[in-house]
Amino acid sequence: MFAAEFPTDPFHAALPTPTPSCDLVRVPERQGLETVDILRLRGACGPVLLEDADATLSFLVPAGAVDTWQLPGGSCTGALAPDDDGAWLLPPSPERALTDPAQLRAALGEAARTLAASGSAPAADGA
Repeated sequence: MFAAEFPTDPFHAALPTPTPSCDLVRVPERQGLETVDILRLRGACGPVLLEDADATLSFLVPAGAVDTWQLPGGSCTGALAPDDDGAWLLPPSPERALTDPAQLRAALGEAARTLAASGSAPAADGA
């Protein structure tokens, strides 16, 4: 057996890789939860922060999305994801890539239409 096949410290070897620099797309919680469902069905949902105090969800997207983000009802800011495990709806992991901005835009629009059709439309400024 080769020493490289076995980690010398199994605790640290199991930790996920650090979250890369990213942008955060923040949306109202209800629309965000619907969007998470849509993206998960498509296998396209990356890490998501749950911000209870603000009743919002933040999707982690690749850095640079803030430069072109223009969607009513949501905001995009450049940021590093927090290290607080308690705030994650879907935490970062090696298997979970950042959400693609184009797929997120499409899913947010679909979620807004679904909520409007069910009578649970997001706020008037929502997507």
